[in-house]
Amino acid sequence: MSARVDRSPRRSSATRLVLRTALAAAVLAACAETDTDGGASAPSSAPGSPVTSGSSSSGGEPDRGGDRVSTVVDGDTVDVVRSTGVVERVRLVGINAPERGECVSEAATAAMAELVGGRSVRLVRDRTDRDEYGRLLRYVEVDGVDAGLELVRTGLAVVRVSEPDVAREGLLRAAEAEAKGAGRGLWDPTACGPAPNGAADLRIVGLHLDAPGDDSLNLDNEWVDLRNEGSQPVDLTGWRLRDESASHRFSFPTGFVLAPGADVRIRSGCGPPTATELHWCAQGSAIWNNDGDTAFLLDPSGNVVTSFAA
Repeated sequence: MSARVDRSPRRSSATRLVLRTALAAAVLAACAETDTDGGASAPSSAPGSPVTSGSSSSGGEPDRGGDRVSTVVDGDTVDVVRSTGVVERVRLVGINAPERGECVSEAATAAMAELVGGRSVRLVRDRTDRDEYGRLLRYVEVDGVDAGLELVRTGLAVVRVSEPDVAREGLLRAAEAEAKGAGRGLWDPTACGPAPNGAADLRIVGLHLDAPGDDSLNLDNEWVDLRNEGSQPVDLTGWRLRDESASHRFSFPTGFVLAPGADVRIRSGCGPPTATELHWCAQGSAIWNNDGDTAFLLDPSGNVVTSFAA
């Protein structure tokens, strides 16, 4: 599988972020009773079976209609009152917004509330009906606008596409490229604080997604390579590495310094840290999606410093 390097732009969108963050404070205050689990809990309804019908030209099959958003949980999860009166939790397909406490998470929640809060929406199914938590998996449209696509376009969510739900992948990838190029939202290198010394010199230069055999049994053959292309050492205390998902986060060891011109490989398995190799020590499953994934390097403030898609 070929890989490409996606370097973070250096243009600021601080004004837009400030406005959205201010809006977020008002939204969060109004939604004080919103579920605090970040959208990970299951609703009372039981999980359904995967949908096997094909996708329409609009990128999926619309539900019957008559649905209204009652609560915006976060930037990628909403509660919807169905036409039957039943409340369902809906996880938007194809995107992942920052988790609570992460950079631009409040702005993402506010933007989703602005788009769909209290409004009638059209839920469009791709192929999978529900996730492992029982949540409906849907594209959410309001007045013909795909809410998830808009969050990606404004840099408040990243693309998270998994087989078989790929009907709108092309649109989502194009929107993400547009956001990167414009330095919007999380693609602004100073979105959540000033860039640390040496940040501009760090690059993710390799991402190996698919280990031979069963990835979960061969975790050390999944890895990310990070390079310091500058002339000064960079202390990575407080820095993190993440994938496109909501759950996989690696924290660099306190006091770990990457020397000028040096590389460090972060393997998914367990092992002792050295100057050239660190270990994520994943448990039970692989980190990286074999169908395609993106590695993001975050500075201590949560800014995206560099990314690499494979």
